[in-house]
Amino acid sequence: MPPVSTDQPRRVVGYFSATAIVVANMVGTGVFATLGLQAELIPEPGLLLVIWLIGGLIALCGALCYGELAAALPRSGGEYHFLGRIYHPILGMAAGLISVTVGFAAPVALAAMAFGRYAAAILPVSPTWTAVTALVGVTLFHVRDVRIGQKFQIITTAMKLLLIVVFIAAGLWVMPVTDTAPPVEATVTTSGMALALVFVFYAYSGWNAAVYVTDEIEQPQRVLPRALLHGTCVVTAAYLLLNLVFLNTVPLSQLAGTVEIGALSAEAIFGVRGGAILSGMLCLLLISTISAMVMAGPRVLQVAGEDIALLRSLAKLTRRGAPARAILLQQVIALLLVATASFDAVLSFAGFTLTLMAALTAMGVIVLRIREPELPRPWKTWGYPATPLVFAGVSGTVLIMALQERPLSALAALAIVLLALGIARRHYRAPGTRP
Repeated sequence: MPPVSTDQPRRVVGYFSATAIVVANMVGTGVFATLGLQAELIPEPGLLLVIWLIGGLIALCGALCYGELAAALPRSGGEYHFLGRIYHPILGMAAGLISVTVGFAAPVALAAMAFGRYAAAILPVSPTWTAVTALVGVTLFHVRDVRIGQKFQIITTAMKLLLIVVFIAAGLWVMPVTDTAPPVEATVTTSGMALALVFVFYAYSGWNAAVYVTDEIEQPQRVLPRALLHGTCVVTAAYLLLNLVFLNTVPLSQLAGTVEIGALSAEAIFGVRGGAILSGMLCLLLISTISAMVMAGPRVLQVAGEDIALLRSLAKLTRRGAPARAILLQQVIALLLVATASFDAVLSFAGFTLTLMAALTAMGVIVLRIREPELPRPWKTWGYPATPLVFAGVSGTVLIMALQERPLSALAALAIVLLALGIARRHYRAPGTRP
């Protein structure tokens, strides 16, 4: 392991790196895999695009709320820091445990396994070994030096955006399909709309990624709100155009119920070799996603280690500013999930727990303004108080629908939340008390 230091993190992450973290965390497999599932629920192309626009607006509301909190309470850790500071340290500790185990390690494992499967289409190598190689390789870029990690993130995110732009341009150039009729007679229902939004929210998750590395961002009170806002806007525009391309190139009757929508669209655009081309593209996209999560997630462990004696060793940094031990712990969890494929059950309820934490954090904007009106706020949420209320209200509706549609997953998520709260309560020590 690289030599460690207890010095404070170096502020080497600028505006472009912070924005790249947001974009890379958001753009993953969701946008390339969920439209077919939504088409079964909403067999109307125009309404499908409206659903994606709504998802982008809700993500934007969340980014605006987090922007104010990040400027007023500038410290790494995301929900761990915000919820602990606004409500109670126990809730913050629980949120930190959930973020690391459910929020980052499982999606890292999923992205790595998806990388392995797409790579298998162009390389005669086992998907599992390819996934492990991707995890180890990305980890090496981040574990030694923060600067190397951020440069790697900028490069991979730029490649990701370039590939998406090329795909969108090519898709809009071809003639649109003429079969836009629904595959079967179907009625759009409220529950169908809500479930479609659940899929869309999953695709938009990651808009808050930059707040996890606040301590490493230059002038965070000025840079962070802009990075959250601009990154979310870029991804929203990209998602709308990508889905327009999918609907423009694949008949709706063929699209509905299909997961590999990107491959279908690529075949329509580039010919029979389009699936292989898309596989190569998605491999690059997923490397960027893995990198962004490796950069963001361990910072929660690092900050928690500064506050909790049990996790103290995770707060140590290398001489070049990287939380090496926290990174290695998260990646070990991800590798175990890849090796056992046991993360499927975790991913089924990950959205429930993370949506709950995000809704509580957004409402924290209102709570903090009431409790501490004199607290300096270099950047304020646009549209306050409607913005946090809309975000929390829509998130609450999604949670209720998740409970009705998938009760076992929702109950499992509730069990995880209660377990995290129990662990946090057991290890919490009030200021001034002896351990």
